[in-house]
Amino acid sequence: MVRGIGIPALTANIVSSTIGAGIFVIPAAVAKGLGPAAPLAFVCCAVAMVLFVTCFGIAGSRVSLTGGLYAYVEVAFGRYVGFLAGMLYFLTALGAVAGVVNVLANSVALVVPFLGSPVMRIFVMFAVYGLLVFINIRGVREGAGAVTVITVAKLLPLLLFICVGIFFIHAPNLAWGGWPTSKSLGNAVILLIFAFVGIEVALIPSGEVKNPARTVPRSAYLALVTTTIIYLMIQLVAQGTLGADLGNHPDAPLAESAAKFLGDLGRMVLLAGASISAFGFVTSDILSSPRMIFAFGRDGALPQFFAHVHPRYRSPDVAIITYALLAFALSISGTFEQLAVLSNVAVLLMYL
Repeated sequence: MVRGIGIPALTANIVSSTIGAGIFVIPAAVAKGLGPAAPLAFVCCAVAMVLFVTCFGIAGSRVSLTGGLYAYVEVAFGRYVGFLAGMLYFLTALGAVAGVVNVLANSVALVVPFLGSPVMRIFVMFAVYGLLVFINIRGVREGAGAVTVITVAKLLPLLLFICVGIFFIHAPNLAWGGWPTSKSLGNAVILLIFAFVGIEVALIPSGEVKNPARTVPRSAYLALVTTTIIYLMIQLVAQGTLGADLGNHPDAPLAESAAKFLGDLGRMVLLAGASISAFGFVTSDILSSPRMIFAFGRDGALPQFFAHVHPRYRSPDVAIITYALLAFALSISGTFEQLAVLSNVAVLLMYL
């Protein structure tokens, strides 16, 4: 396959995999537990993630094979352990993307009620998968390009929120009444880990990265710094504008905060941003996760057929189509909550 992913594209893929729809709601949960000290949890979590990112950065720079976590574990511990880790992560990704597409279909239905019927929801899901399959089969450069564009699109509402909202921060809302307890801080950091995880998805197509020894570590650290700054600023603006009321808006805290200084237009922009963010996650996942099926086929864990490469575009076409079909079937068969449980169980088993 073609090594067509450079530092900008890989960084965008990691950021897109990390910054999902969760950041549009998680500030309320963190503020509810820590109050004005909530930004501290983001800093602590980012420091903890340095170790995690360093491990993936080193592994990705030394094992330049498509498969990501699966390839790294296989090289270190052998084929059997590698296959188990890869399969658990595959189930994690499959459940996560299916759940997010469910959320995306629900969001579209809120904007266009006609698309809210069961049949039309299925059509919307099929259209999302179909479009991304078409883009990614045409090559990794096209897939990476789509991720970069969507990453910019999903960040624009957040950057608007930060750049405008920073002038409406009420300083007393950020004043600490005291140092948080270790238990409350620890609980918040654990919650935020899920908001920072994403690098393991983005590094699955490592076999298509240009000069991985240089590109992977730089992209990993650059993405972590970028994500941390964005998260911190989002929390500061939300907390600074809503104050103690932030924790009372668990469903759409950023939209409520934006309404304070941008009115109803701001609320709609942030709600639309959540939908774009969900689509961005799916875009990044369809670029990365099908490479796991390709790696299984390449190494004999699955039939060689799954390692087929398109003769013209040099993309793993069979793996991409197979992954999309499985995800589509899951999307129409379960709710977001059910799919989230499947994904969380798989990821916990993998890290154990």
